[in-house]
Amino acid sequence: MAAATPVDSAKRNQILRVIFISLLLDLISFTFILPLFPKLLEFYRNLDDNNASQDSLLNRILLGLNAYKQSFARPISDRYDIILLGGALGSMFSLLQAIASPFIGRLSDKYGRRTALLWSMMGNIASVALWVAATDFRTFLASRVVGGLSEGNVQLATAMAADVSDEKQRGATMALVGACFSIAFTFGPALGAWLANINTVAANPFFTAAAFSLFLIIVETLYLYFCLPETLPSRREKPTANGNGTAHKNEKSVVHTRTNSHLLLNFTHFIFILFFSGMEFSLPFMTYDLFAYTSSSTGRLLGFMGLVAATLQGSVTRRLHPLRVVQLGVVACAVSFFLLSRLTTERGLYAAATLLAVTTATVVTGLNSLSSFEAGEGERGGKLGNHRSWGQVGRAMGPLLFCTLYWWAGRDVAYTVGGAGMVGVVALVFGGLKAPARSLVKTK
Repeated sequence: MAAATPVDSAKRNQILRVIFISLLLDLISFTFILPLFPKLLEFYRNLDDNNASQDSLLNRILLGLNAYKQSFARPISDRYDIILLGGALGSMFSLLQAIASPFIGRLSDKYGRRTALLWSMMGNIASVALWVAATDFRTFLASRVVGGLSEGNVQLATAMAADVSDEKQRGATMALVGACFSIAFTFGPALGAWLANINTVAANPFFTAAAFSLFLIIVETLYLYFCLPETLPSRREKPTANGNGTAHKNEKSVVHTRTNSHLLLNFTHFIFILFFSGMEFSLPFMTYDLFAYTSSSTGRLLGFMGLVAATLQGSVTRRLHPLRVVQLGVVACAVSFFLLSRLTTERGLYAAATLLAVTTATVVTGLNSLSSFEAGEGERGGKLGNHRSWGQVGRAMGPLLFCTLYWWAGRDVAYTVGGAGMVGVVALVFGGLKAPARSLVKTK
């Protein structure tokens, strides 16, 4: 494999600026819908009830969820029906992402990051356009399916950031990508909830939020089309003497050696997300049971976590070695699980939330960085796509398994088991993962 031409500082900064702005637009648009799920799904359920559609797709899904609910000896309030439905749709979206991510990554290795990203954006536009037109549940479900199969911005942004960063810059660059998540999840849901209060189309009360989300996605796509250059090393090489833009055979070749296997990194990602996503999904149940939290109270809690995570990513995560970042995050997560299993006050809840914000700011960012170090330039998109896919499988399974345990055995047991599982992740991270040799290059 020939050595890639380094990206000069000015061009690198320009590319990173485009990645940051486009990813922020993408994630803000994506997070609009998160606080709307309960009311949105309630709207479709009431629509079915008014139309006396007993055999509708939505009613069949709700019957299945109710059968699942009734399998527990512990009674589960009907208040959670919509939350369960939202969780089922979230798991479906994650599963579709798990299927699509490796293909999107390999396509970006073959045809270029820019090409793959622009095609992905076409799918995103179609997905949000379906939401704009969703006056029934079937159309809304179709929008989620299309979105799950086409969303590639996050993994491609990670690959592009790695393409233009050397070993000394990699950790800080990945923290920049992670900061987009924290910023978007801090402000996006609140903006989406505000827009949902503006009713412009009677047949679709969420038209305004959906339409503004579509506007952001279109702006992002145009911005990428006009401002993003290709970052794939093999496609940004300058033409050589043979005129075909590829390296001569006698050029210096780079032998890529791995410190951690991708299987180990992917499994670590999967098992961490399995426990973490289950805990995330159960938080609204727990805060309601213990403190009678409303949606706005939960929103304030999540906003607090987002602000703490964004602050950490801008100050701590970008300065630490990726392996230390992961180690810090999984330890904080394990402690938070045990706190959640025993807490009785809101002060304790916010202490656990602070630790979870540390986890949000560190683990996935660090694992992405480690995975990028272990991938060669010609395979980076595919390897990062596989890495994301394993995480999305964990995100699809975690809520179902953890909430089953929560209702079957109660909060104390569920979070204690989750904490024990996270201790296993801590052992895996400290005992199995090593710092890649390329990541130990010292700044002169």
